Amino acid sequence: MASAQKLLLEGVSDAVCFMLGALAGYGLGQAVDIDIFSDGYSGSSMVGILMVGLGGGAGLHLARIWRHRQKSKAALEEAEAD
Repeated sequence: MASAQKLLLEGVSDAVCFMLGALAGYGLGQAVDIDIFSDGYSGSSMVGILMVGLGGGAGLHLARIWRHRQKSKAALEEAEAD
């Protein structure tokens, strides 16, 4: 795979997994009745913002773990083919 394709895959997978994680954090906050868009910076809205940030970070981390496993799997298959 060309270098540009690898970089595109990395960027897209990072972005998609970050967004899915952030949406999961937002959804979890909504499930426990935390509104991040409430007026002012109340304690509950700050916790909701934190949940969205942590969810996005977790999604990004999972994307990197997934890419690392894919890379390791490809290297193992290549080594077995030789």
